[in-house]
Amino acid sequence: MAKHAGLGKIPHRVGIEQRPAEAEERRHIGHWEGDTVLKGHKESGLVALVERRSGYLLAARLSMITATGTAKAMTRLLKPRRGAVQTITLDDGSEFAEHRQVAKAVSAKTYFCDPYRSCQRGTNENTNGLIRQYFPKGTDFRKVSDLALRRVVAKLNNRPRKRLGYRTPAQVFLGEYSGALKTAGAALNV
Repeated sequence: MAKHAGLGKIPHRVGIEQRPAEAEERRHIGHWEGDTVLKGHKESGLVALVERRSGYLLAARLSMITATGTAKAMTRLLKPRRGAVQTITLDDGSEFAEHRQVAKAVSAKTYFCDPYRSCQRGTNENTNGLIRQYFPKGTDFRKVSDLALRRVVAKLNNRPRKRLGYRTPAQVFLGEYSGALKTAGAALNV
């Protein structure tokens, strides 16, 4: 079924209008946005997952852009953090057609943006722009090593953000996830 998915044809798609309001509020960690950063027309790419409150980034290389490969990569990234995954908001790309496998593996709910409304995943779109500072358009992700990608993710997760009171995404996400940082529910400079 998933291989026949395309724009507007995601099996079991639930629209963003049904996503809980708490995901929009950014008061607690656990609400993620996902997208792909591609070379050309799906020649190679990355799947990027960003936690909405903290801006914490997870990313994996995709040598081929398929629904199965994307779902496996997302599960591999999110499963160790499944206690901090409540919702995942994705775009309508066919690479997310197997979203239900990811949702089941991490006990989360998936939601999809309206077609051509990337602004509904603004945290992710902004982060994709930051990723492009390191991997400009035309980058063949098959030639990017996992080590190089991990270094870029670490740089972005350890880069202070004004909206976080100049804390880093890693400080906010890991601090709130561990319970060490008592800012959950507090307003950040959003």
